Amino acid sequence: MTGTVETSITEPRVIGEQGVAARVAAIAEPVLEGLGFRLVRVRISGLAGCTVQIMAERPDGSMSIEDCEIASKALSPALDVADPIDRAYNLEVSSPGIDRPLVRRSDFDRYAGHLVKIEMALPHEGRRRFRGVLLGTEGNAVRIRREDAEAEETADVLLAIDDMAEAKLVLTDQLIAESLRRGKAAERQRAAAARDENNGTRGAETKAFRGGASRARRAPRDKGDH
Repeated sequence: MTGTVETSITEPRVIGEQGVAARVAAIAEPVLEGLGFRLVRVRISGLAGCTVQIMAERPDGSMSIEDCEIASKALSPALDVADPIDRAYNLEVSSPGIDRPLVRRSDFDRYAGHLVKIEMALPHEGRRRFRGVLLGTEGNAVRIRREDAEAEETADVLLAIDDMAEAKLVLTDQLIAESLRRGKAAERQRAAAARDENNGTRGAETKAFRGGASRARRAPRDKGDH
């Protein structure tokens, strides 16, 4: 079962992009951080025209449609000025999705217990692709329990994060249920924060009103003394 993992906006990604996608990521990341979001991944697709997909999230892993709209409005002018793409393209800002990429160290701990696919940039013991249950991090590596291990093989394998090209969750019923639970929890937290902010604003308005009334009562007394 996934545990609670502390994360921050500024936590660096340990798996990133190459080439043009890396240039887009370098432009997008500070813009997103300024809005309170984190960059997850940039993908550039040439199917049906060029599409630049930027996946982003809040530190708690949530990303609403309204959040995507806010991010898109801020990213569009920044990309227009930097002009990292040499052709026309469509900008698409989205959440990472349920079967999301894992790009930060905290991702590998947050989603421990779920099924994951990992592709290595550098082969591990002669193979590049692994699939199994994520068991969390150990130092600068990730431990998974392979689902395709033979009876005579050791199922657990330790993979260096720096050698990974991509890591991604596999869609399962367990992951869907966990995602729904997280979404509801994040929604409750945002609602509570909004209530606290509104209460604080009303309190400040009340204090300001009382202060004005107090000064209004003093005015006649001051005038009468003259």
